[in-house]
Amino acid sequence: MTTLATNKIAYLLATKQIDFANDSFKIILMATGYVFDQDSHSYYADISSSELATGNGYTQNDKVLTGVIVTEDDTDNRTEITWDDPNWTASGGNIGPTPGAIIIDDSVASDPVVGYIDFTTERTQASGGIFTIANPEVRISVAT
Repeated sequence: MTTLATNKIAYLLATKQIDFANDSFKIILMATGYVFDQDSHSYYADISSSELATGNGYTQNDKVLTGVIVTEDDTDNRTEITWDDPNWTASGGNIGPTPGAIIIDDSVASDPVVGYIDFTTERTQASGGIFTIANPEVRISVAT
């Protein structure tokens, strides 16, 4: 899994518009064919048409992330933001395929995109199983 932050996130942090300790974050699954663009995918409206459709245990723009932890990583020159593992129970059909997930800040106007988790290969969860994203995180790197 690869994680990428949006360019918008640095601006929102610098202008104190985003607060990882107190804001509400959601995670959404993307539909087949979605390609992340960290320059132009700044808000939910920019990517909402590419979200996986509601059905079979998945509901669009519904999954709230919990358990945020922000860690300073001086070795790799970055900050890591992690959450508890979100999951969806597939029912009545498969969830997916999906190439990845987007994390959005639901507390800030226009729901800015925080980052993208690229699954590297599309994932599908068969009916009756649990689709889990283990260790979801976004890394904000400092250029060196």
